[in-house]
Amino acid sequence: MSETVNTFEAQQQGRPTGPLVHGYEVIIGFETHAQLSTQSKIFSRASTAFGAEPNTQACSVDLALPGTLPVMNKGAVERAIQFGLAINSHIAPRSIFARKNYFYPDLPKGYQISQFEIPVVQGGAVEFFLGDEKKTVRLVRAHLEEDAGKSLHEDFIGQSGIDLNRAGTPLLEIVTEPDMRSSAEAVAYAKELHKIVTWIGICDGNMQEGSFRCDANVSVRKPGQPLGTRREIKNLNSFKFMQQAIDFEVRWQIEQIEDGHEIQQATVLFNPDTGETRAMRTKEDAADYRYFPDPDLPPLCISEQWIETVRAQMAELPRNMAARFQADYGLSEYDSTQLTQSLALATYFEVAAKASGQAKLVSNWITGELARRLNGQDLSIEQSPVAAATLAKLVGRIADSTISNSAAKQVFDALWDGSAEVDAIIDAKGLKQMNDTGALEAIVNDVIAANAKNVAEFKAGNEKALNGLVGQIMKASKGKANPQQVNDLLRSKLAN
Repeated sequence: MSETVNTFEAQQQGRPTGPLVHGYEVIIGFETHAQLSTQSKIFSRASTAFGAEPNTQACSVDLALPGTLPVMNKGAVERAIQFGLAINSHIAPRSIFARKNYFYPDLPKGYQISQFEIPVVQGGAVEFFLGDEKKTVRLVRAHLEEDAGKSLHEDFIGQSGIDLNRAGTPLLEIVTEPDMRSSAEAVAYAKELHKIVTWIGICDGNMQEGSFRCDANVSVRKPGQPLGTRREIKNLNSFKFMQQAIDFEVRWQIEQIEDGHEIQQATVLFNPDTGETRAMRTKEDAADYRYFPDPDLPPLCISEQWIETVRAQMAELPRNMAARFQADYGLSEYDSTQLTQSLALATYFEVAAKASGQAKLVSNWITGELARRLNGQDLSIEQSPVAAATLAKLVGRIADSTISNSAAKQVFDALWDGSAEVDAIIDAKGLKQMNDTGALEAIVNDVIAANAKNVAEFKAGNEKALNGLVGQIMKASKGKANPQQVNDLLRSKLAN
């Protein structure tokens, strides 16, 4: 629950300018709370399991009852180290816990244990593609803290309650520089961050259950002007709502400024039913929280040996895997990045690529036809009806010229609908390409003889006339001729 650092103007010089909205530049920074995947809380042994009956998982330490002392959860620290390694951050050898003081009904202690001046993870960057353009968002910090409880409002009976099960749950708050310039860029960053924390296993990423919560700090300014006053949109729990909320907030701020009003720093909430943001409270600054070092917790000391032990236990990182895909399979940086959007997707690609020996063709099918089908039915790669080994066999039949690309799509349709065997589908549908050179040559000769006008136009320099001849041959062969073989044979005969 930190504040996104509004970096000095000197640091913003040279930062890319995004698309202007009615003449205004949009400035966005993010604070993301990733709930760490430990079984117990950050300073106690109480369970972090989701869905328990209210107030059954809050112990005396979580409530700071007299005589209790917090004890640091080693697993939470190791997950912070993993994140720092994943984004090339500096991991502080010594960091401090502080008490952040504020009053709210779901914070029974009257303060939250967090990190302020010296966080555990410092700096780093998140890289991603927006379309085919590579973007980089710099991180200020990532610090450990405990979560608060949750207020429950039952409007139909006019009552509110407090559930303290979440109190003390370990969080890693990840804070960016204000580097994003559009809602689309902000969503792309959030998706990449979500990929990283789930890939390395430090967070389950469940946005509906609150395991991955994003706060967007949004301001607008005329190009070249100082940074505007920001408003923080709290607890965005879906990528769709994230984009809608930021877009509305940008329009609202511009309208306010154009009408002569000043933007007041505030915390706002997004209502998905109305598509609007509304102010919840005026925004506090760091001084309002009266941070001071927590007297019950010693400094957190992390040795280089501990960092290296954690590094050795980590799985291959997505950026490293993408670089390996470029080196081992000859893929572009863009394709490699798309194929490492999740560990499951990367594994699917590598299984199919190794089985077929056709990495580029596999990549094209995964990012093309397969992705289109999965997105259209809102399925994950784990739910694909076409297994990696099956796609590999299909790709192999294209590579060895058994079937054409158009025929392969018919085979893929049948596989998607439940047919299991590539060769059986090819035989049943009669999709094999012609391998009889003599038969193909006879068709080519017949088409040349019957299309003297196209032949004359091609010989006169009109390349498009060749396409008409190829089309006639493919029609005569009922689509079974190899298009490349047709093209080569046709050019050879017309040249003679």
